[in-house]
Amino acid sequence: MDYLRAFDRTVHVHGSDTAIVTMDGDTYTYTEFDNRSTQLANALDERVGNSPCAVLACNGLQAAESMIASHKRGSPTVQLPFRDEPAELVQMAETAGATALVFDDANAETARRLFELGDFDAGIHAGRRDLGVDWAESYESVLAKAPRDLPEHLPADGKTNVFYTSGTTTLPKAVRFDGEQMWIGAYQAVMEHGIDQTDVAVVITPWYHMVTSASWLYPHWAAGATTVLQSQYEPDDTLSLLERHDATGLLAVPAQLDELCKSQADANYDVDSLSYVRTGGAIVPETLIDRVRNQFTEAVYNTYGMTEAGPNLTFAHPSVQDDHPGTIGKKSFSWELRVVEQVGLDERPDPQATVEPGERGEIIARGPGLPDGYVDNPKAEARNFFDGWLRTRDVAKVDTDGFLYIVDRVDNMFTSGGENIYPTEVENALESHEDVSEALVVGLDDDHWGNKVAAVVVVDGQAGPKKLDDFCREHPSLADFKRPREYATRTEPLPRTETGTIERERVVEEHFG
Repeated sequence: MDYLRAFDRTVHVHGSDTAIVTMDGDTYTYTEFDNRSTQLANALDERVGNSPCAVLACNGLQAAESMIASHKRGSPTVQLPFRDEPAELVQMAETAGATALVFDDANAETARRLFELGDFDAGIHAGRRDLGVDWAESYESVLAKAPRDLPEHLPADGKTNVFYTSGTTTLPKAVRFDGEQMWIGAYQAVMEHGIDQTDVAVVITPWYHMVTSASWLYPHWAAGATTVLQSQYEPDDTLSLLERHDATGLLAVPAQLDELCKSQADANYDVDSLSYVRTGGAIVPETLIDRVRNQFTEAVYNTYGMTEAGPNLTFAHPSVQDDHPGTIGKKSFSWELRVVEQVGLDERPDPQATVEPGERGEIIARGPGLPDGYVDNPKAEARNFFDGWLRTRDVAKVDTDGFLYIVDRVDNMFTSGGENIYPTEVENALESHEDVSEALVVGLDDDHWGNKVAAVVVVDGQAGPKKLDDFCREHPSLADFKRPREYATRTEPLPRTETGTIERERVVEEHFG
């Protein structure tokens, strides 16, 4: 089974049902969605053959159509993270072999720079702006001239999607997936969340992220549900969309949920239709889960995954979270996960060296949704992929009931005086202070300790280094060797990626040089 066969079934069964609602309120049925994506596939086939097509667009109709067109072509849609710099985007497109670029009005100037810096054979502009260039064809004109039936040679037997890792410390790495792997991710989400044709999902996370595509858009289209596409995330607009469309499902990263809770507390939109919220992408505080339950819905799914394997490695069903607070759940049915003894960053973990319940180790994963590796990055591939397994680089522990809990990243852990320091533990302690909203803990070079524990703390009140240090000394769950020896305070929120990950290197550079 592959995703295209699932989508064809949806069109056959739910052709007259609404597939897509845009931010402007335009609606498209599954039959229209099917026809337009076929026309896009044919247009790209005519212009660049089986070469990949890069897409630089906000959440919208063209992004959605490109996701289906890639399956009809059997050649990848290269899902570019549009907020990156043009030079980086060109490098990403070239790494994936993209020779066509589809872009929207919001990203037109960036697309112009990509054509100046890169080597593209075709440019297709989805929008109304007059760009004054001869290399950009009109998206709607291109579709209007293309046939609605696929030729016999399509789809080719190739990959369908290229995603990019977050890239907080290096250039994002490209990962290729095929239609079968996308189907595996989709049916996992359909099964775990119980998605069907009556559902209405609001889409606020960028479409180019693996989690948005594989666990949100593709599953809802496979089930014949309706997807409401928010082009640019803004909390009040999201709440308005939830109310206006009687939305049943919402995917949001923890930072977005925090903002939505604050906005909802002020505005009190009618969100009674919301049956569940899915989150993940960063460690989710128990207090945030409680706020979402109080303001939106009791059903909050905490999930775990990554670009290299898909977003559906684990699910924590709402029913288990009272007895297992903070858990990311258990492994999904198509994945095998093990928590094994930690090794160095350039070593290979031993899949047989599983840790005992309560002990810390690194999660490794394998399953049919695992890709072959990275695109044109053998060094990184050798570090993370081995013998059919993937190093997640996430430190976790498993309880006696088999539930998993993320502790930290392998990359973040450091030693001080010979003791392992897991920053998240210290950050959680600091964030329990009433005047602290966020904290980041790192190890700084120290002649005596090797590394000393240092903290950057976002304060809402008058808490300074002395008050924070006194608080940590008295904290019941924080051993003295974990206590920060240096503090930096700030009032601005810590910078984060779109998936909610703190940009650690940027923060360290700003405060400690």
